[in-house]
Amino acid sequence: MLDLRKLRLLRELAHRGTIAAVAAALSYTPSAVSQQLSALEREAGQPLLVRTGRRVRLTVAGAVLVEHTEVILADLERALAALAASETRLTGSVRLGAFPTALRAIVLPALIELGRTEPGLEPTVTEVDPADVPDLLRGDHLDIALVHEYDNVPSTMGAGIELEPLLDEAVYLASQTAPGEPADTAIGSHATSRWIVGNPGTLCHTMAVRSCLNHGFEPQVAHHVDDFATVLRLVSAGAGVALVPQLGLIDVPEGVVLTALPIGRRTRIAYRAGSRSHPLLAAVSAELHCAAEFFREAGTDPADQPSAAS
Repeated sequence: MLDLRKLRLLRELAHRGTIAAVAAALSYTPSAVSQQLSALEREAGQPLLVRTGRRVRLTVAGAVLVEHTEVILADLERALAALAASETRLTGSVRLGAFPTALRAIVLPALIELGRTEPGLEPTVTEVDPADVPDLLRGDHLDIALVHEYDNVPSTMGAGIELEPLLDEAVYLASQTAPGEPADTAIGSHATSRWIVGNPGTLCHTMAVRSCLNHGFEPQVAHHVDDFATVLRLVSAGAGVALVPQLGLIDVPEGVVLTALPIGRRTRIAYRAGSRSHPLLAAVSAELHCAAEFFREAGTDPADQPSAAS
């Protein structure tokens, strides 16, 4: 009989690539992970891994076993959800991860409403980069999370993650002057400008750099800043231009001109496969959708607001 805990380790290894990474993520020692995987090979009766230096790769048999493990784990999540559905009251904790702009505009209103309608539900919130969400969900460090992707930076969640659409928004060019060109070529008018972009490795950084490259130039990066409120203040101070999604356009400082671009960003709710129907997660998801709908209905085009163009 194959041991489920060892199968989880094999699944994590398939996603993380090294025994050391699996050990660090799951609070094991590397030797313990290696011993458990060797024991799993004995249980399976055939090699599951090929070791090449510090890295390992799955054999064909190992890959097949990981595919079946994903199905088994999803079925377990569905079983837990079905058991929870038999409860008459919503009680328990939910670990929610979200990126900064969603925390203020969507997560906070949802939590306030949940506190009013579901006092037995105890959500905890962690600020996370969307790129880290798949590993955090699969490693059971989060129960539900918000992730995003841009038109020119699609995200890859990998196996074991389910996604649910939440919010579509536009991306804006933030500068001190109107570009004087159509929106689809506005970025090109700043080929010689100083740019404010996110830190390397973030989706926002990649989106900004790719958008500039698509217009035939590499941006002259003056500042790396992830907080869009700070980005907008830098723009207002004349420190550079930036690309900002609509969720980041709260309290736009005077002197910032916003130009809507033909670039979109999509926010989605991410779950471990099979867990989406869990009553606690369904309650959180419902309030996130309500908050996102309120944002859509309340948000006129930021470029039309006096504070954005004054």
